[in-house]
Amino acid sequence: MTVIRALNAELVYIRTPFPMGEKGLRLRGGVVSPSGEALQSMLAMFGPSVKPGDQARISNVLIRDKSIIFEINGGPRKKTKWYQRITVSGSGGEVPVAPSDQDANARGSYVELQFDHRVPDLSPAELKTLLRPVFDFDAKSAIESYLETVPPKVKEAIQKHQVLVGMNREMVTYAKGRAEKKIREKDGETEYEEWIYGEPPKDVEFVRLVGDEVVQMKIMKIDGERILRTQKEVDLDAPQAAVVEAEKTPTGPTHRPTLKRPGEEEIDPATDGSQSNTRPRTPPGAPPPSGPPNFRPGA
Repeated sequence: MTVIRALNAELVYIRTPFPMGEKGLRLRGGVVSPSGEALQSMLAMFGPSVKPGDQARISNVLIRDKSIIFEINGGPRKKTKWYQRITVSGSGGEVPVAPSDQDANARGSYVELQFDHRVPDLSPAELKTLLRPVFDFDAKSAIESYLETVPPKVKEAIQKHQVLVGMNREMVTYAKGRAEKKIREKDGETEYEEWIYGEPPKDVEFVRLVGDEVVQMKIMKIDGERILRTQKEVDLDAPQAAVVEAEKTPTGPTHRPTLKRPGEEEIDPATDGSQSNTRPRTPPGAPPPSGPPNFRPGA
């Protein structure tokens, strides 16, 4: 009951696309399935319910023996209100009080959080951590939530409102907004779409997309300079590699060992031996050096 009260009707930001239909997502051990081509096939067949960065509402929480199901935006099945099942009978037959559109399809989806043996005792905070691959409970805006799902290079480009060759349509929209003009053309057997941003006397940018991928970026400057980029600048097939590389932390010590007490100034004898606070060592059998030792109270 604590979990249901804490998460039911909670607003979240989406971190991975959800397909519509009876088949939602499964989450086990931090891994979301289906993914990759299987997920793209479901999205193409049934359509997306929500995309990364979209805001959604957890509309129902169902606890099973080995899993917890979180429905979003009404779930995958069309439900009716209690008053939509009330009918009035008369000489003309039965008439519903509040008729509903029987052809309307459910637009929601769900994720099933699976466990190995049984559902353990979990607090709402622990559940939110387990749901982190699909839901973001802490995002302040849709763009902030979306930026956490893309590689670092794409994130930096979107923040600078730049388009990279290799981006998809959604990334271009987050980076530049909706295109003011769109042109469909054909280059030989290849169909492409040109998104145009800006118009003279300002810089004009032409973003060419084939399918869902940017294949060419052309910029016409005010001074007549023409910039053309066709080399792939970002690879979305392996975004996790970039993320893992960016999140690496040094495994070795970051500071060299020292015998100094906290608060004492660190002196490097190799760079400035004249200011060393330690007395030079005297070789065995040699007379001690003249003069008082370099003594510092409290050292």
